[in-house]
Amino acid sequence: MPRKKVIIMGAAGRDFHNFNVHFRDNKEYEVVAFTATQIPGIDDKKYPRELAGPLYPDGIPIVAEEELPKLIEENDIFEVIFSYSDLSHEDVMHKASLVLAHGADFRLLGTKNTMLSAKVPVISICAVRTGCGKSQTTRKVCDILRAKGKKVVAIRHPMPYGNLVAQAVQRFETLEDLEKHDCTIEEREEYEPHINSGTIVYAGVDYGRILSEAEKEADIIVWDGGNNDFSFFRSDLYMVVMDPHRPNHEILYHPGETNFRMADVLIINKIGTASREDVNILRNNIEKINPDAVVIEAESTISVDDPAQIRGKKILVVEDGPSVTHGEMPYGAGEIAAEKFHAAEIVDPRPHAVGSIAEIFEKYPHLTSILPAMGYSDEQVKELEETINSCECDVVVAGTPIDLARVVSVNKPVVRVKYDLLEMGEPNLEAVLKDF
Repeated sequence: MPRKKVIIMGAAGRDFHNFNVHFRDNKEYEVVAFTATQIPGIDDKKYPRELAGPLYPDGIPIVAEEELPKLIEENDIFEVIFSYSDLSHEDVMHKASLVLAHGADFRLLGTKNTMLSAKVPVISICAVRTGCGKSQTTRKVCDILRAKGKKVVAIRHPMPYGNLVAQAVQRFETLEDLEKHDCTIEEREEYEPHINSGTIVYAGVDYGRILSEAEKEADIIVWDGGNNDFSFFRSDLYMVVMDPHRPNHEILYHPGETNFRMADVLIINKIGTASREDVNILRNNIEKINPDAVVIEAESTISVDDPAQIRGKKILVVEDGPSVTHGEMPYGAGEIAAEKFHAAEIVDPRPHAVGSIAEIFEKYPHLTSILPAMGYSDEQVKELEETINSCECDVVVAGTPIDLARVVSVNKPVVRVKYDLLEMGEPNLEAVLKDF
């Protein structure tokens, strides 16, 4: 029988994982191409033969998603596999309709086909949207487990945007490891806080191999999710973070609703800055859809080392890139800190944006007063640096969780914003983890 021809739609993460666990050694299928979106510069590459396996001696091309209709028709594609995260249900069905109109089937792979089993307990921390507060939740869980004498290893959702062969299995224990692996700003935002807290992080491309290595040094593995994707691992405890600033998004976005329905524990974050009305919308949806979940209310506490550097000053706010771009948040911790500590003015970065940074503002018109910390390539980091240095301001307030000054050379003082999870009342993470 001829192999069924398949295209995998992705964004350099879930797509590679789905290929590795379901298609790589499957002689029933031939993966003709990956399509790429969301992340600039990842198309026009190949998924290398070293990772693709013996069925793909030439590797697999990665092309722009705009080429999908042409690819389907020219290659007589049987099926298109949708494999990336944080799209509205409406957008997913628009893509499905496009695929169906060109003659192919449209498919989503579920948990049975994609989750790997670990030899040690796994706690997964996911979300219903990008930017809900997974990172500080994961750090808090790791801190609690370490205090109980457990050796904790975090495995982070993939962000392999460079040399995929070299990035197949990555281990981060020190800040120097970030340099060793030539990490992007987006990778640093996720790995650096873990390293500073004393947690070893694994990430990369091949999560079967990553899991095998992490198991060797972990009593417990904590899955640190990306976007609103569901976990790559079968989990003994499934935690999902929700954002009351975006009420009803937990039932309107894919695959965030999948996480919402699977959760053992639901954490309603950002209570301190949300309206009770919006919190009640989340509570009502929980009661309808996942009433058996443990519900924790929490807030992201915002702090800076020296508030006097902000007070009365003209401020440029730099925020975590993914949260404010495809996460659709108009602002983040940086703007909250600027307002909390009485900045005189928040400057508009758009007139000073150059290159791909200017294109980001065109693509995401909801961004008006903040600058996303985009840095998927050396060129984009330079464009971010030029944009920052061209802005007329006294101070840069960095709401991204990394030390921005380690990555870009800034001609102004940089104030780092820190944010941590603080549970409100009971139940709390300590109690949930004690039972676990």
